[in-house]
Amino acid sequence: MKIVADSKIPFLENVFGPGVEMAFLQGNQITKKDLLDADALITRSITKCSAALLENTKIKFIATATIGDDHIDKVFCEKNNIHWANAAGCNSVAVGQYVLAAILNFAIGKKLSLDGLVIGIVGVGHIGSRIEESAKALGLKVLLSDPPREEVEGRPGFLPLDRLQEEADIITFHVPLTKSGKHRTFHVADKPFFEKVKKPILIINTSRGEVVDTKALKNAISDQTIKHSVIDVWENEPEIDNELLRVVDIATPHIAGYSIEGKATGTAMAVKAISRFFNLGLDNWYPEIKPPEQNIISIDCLGKNNLEIIHEMILATYNIEKDDKGFRASVREFESLRGNYPFRHEFGAYLFKMNNCNKKIIGFVNKLGFKTIIK
Repeated sequence: MKIVADSKIPFLENVFGPGVEMAFLQGNQITKKDLLDADALITRSITKCSAALLENTKIKFIATATIGDDHIDKVFCEKNNIHWANAAGCNSVAVGQYVLAAILNFAIGKKLSLDGLVIGIVGVGHIGSRIEESAKALGLKVLLSDPPREEVEGRPGFLPLDRLQEEADIITFHVPLTKSGKHRTFHVADKPFFEKVKKPILIINTSRGEVVDTKALKNAISDQTIKHSVIDVWENEPEIDNELLRVVDIATPHIAGYSIEGKATGTAMAVKAISRFFNLGLDNWYPEIKPPEQNIISIDCLGKNNLEIIHEMILATYNIEKDDKGFRASVREFESLRGNYPFRHEFGAYLFKMNNCNKKIIGFVNKLGFKTIIK
């Protein structure tokens, strides 16, 4: 049996044992020739699993170690009996960490209180649901929009998108990319979308670049409809619109979900999917993760408000501004920055010693996923 795998997917070395031949290749350089005698492919979103790549190969199964699956031609796969699996939810904690860092960076930088502010979450799957929990813990009023879920579940609480445009101070996108159909998300944030926005807001996109119309966003920033913006995903990656890059507040190279724990989970889900399909006996496999070198952190709450405390705890685990500066300094190396990103640890990998802190703030930070002990 032979498996071709993206060389940037961690933890795959020596997983499958001597009975499986592994070929590790750069994801954007995998060709049809590489797959002619391969049974399975383990990939990321950088590899476009189209008919041009897959036709007349031996591939029977594709496992993508990513939450997104829009890089897989599902129609072709179904017609040609190629099975596939994604890693749904694998990076939800990491993206939650990124969005929380963005919101706190925004609030502290602008000296704002989050109390009374409204966040609109577009797409309420694994990631959107986690953002919902964190936002409520921060005291934000939460509005949810997810037409596909609303249609299937008939659940009260989902709102039409125009309600978010009218009421939200922050809008964050967590939808898959769909280019057609009733619930199309391609350019869901377009010129008409921004024209309906009633408040100068913060917009965050960590889903797919094509969810937001680049030209429309640039115009909305220019006319102050959008005052603050955090963009992790870009149209036409790895080619970046330099005009947009210059005007957004935080820019990063599609790394919102890049935690070591998220990557481990994504790889594990891919390995398990292939194991179940080919009966390889690795259905419960999970890689060993080393803890951070300094995983015990002291926080002194004396003289600080809740936002300042939470911001200090976030910065101890992840500095979003550092990623922004690194990206701006090397924007032409988009794929290299992604491929060689030093995976960060999630909040739960650390233990915070909380000094001079009241029980209320301890309750807040525990809801956000931090582990604490009171000193």
